[in-house]
Amino acid sequence: MTTVLGLDPGTRHFGWGVVERRGTRLFHAAHGIVHADERTSIAARLVVIELALVEVIAAHAPDEASVETIFFAKDAQAAAKLGHARGVALLVCARAGLDVYEYPPARVKKAVAGSGRAEKAQVAQMVRIVLGLAEAPVGDAADALALAVTHLHRAPIPIPGMKGVRRR
Repeated sequence: MTTVLGLDPGTRHFGWGVVERRGTRLFHAAHGIVHADERTSIAARLVVIELALVEVIAAHAPDEASVETIFFAKDAQAAAKLGHARGVALLVCARAGLDVYEYPPARVKKAVAGSGRAEKAQVAQMVRIVLGLAEAPVGDAADALALAVTHLHRAPIPIPGMKGVRRR
């Protein structure tokens, strides 16, 4: 079994999702959104995110993490804030001893929804279908689950009884 923590960074809404692979099947373990009060300083919001991610990792003991790569937005200040949240995620994962894998948004959309230009709602619906959820997860949590699913689709599957041998 492999458990992956998907992370969709944001300083106001930080999505996370945990997906397990057992054999060739994927299973939803948990997901959520860390909501940080935008009226507080960026430093205070980063502390809220850090504490929440430490709790998520302690509760779900993921083997690896996947996070969205930085993309360049038109608003430099928004991109910088996103980078701060992403940095907290990388730090928390590194302290927990997790390997972290990065995926660009278009690759995640293509892996989950079949198109690199898929809308957020389409990604959420495909996550719902792939993980057998009754309802589509909300925005940032859906994106985090999509990151975990993308990584698990790309990660090698161990062949039983063949230590060290992997297939793609």
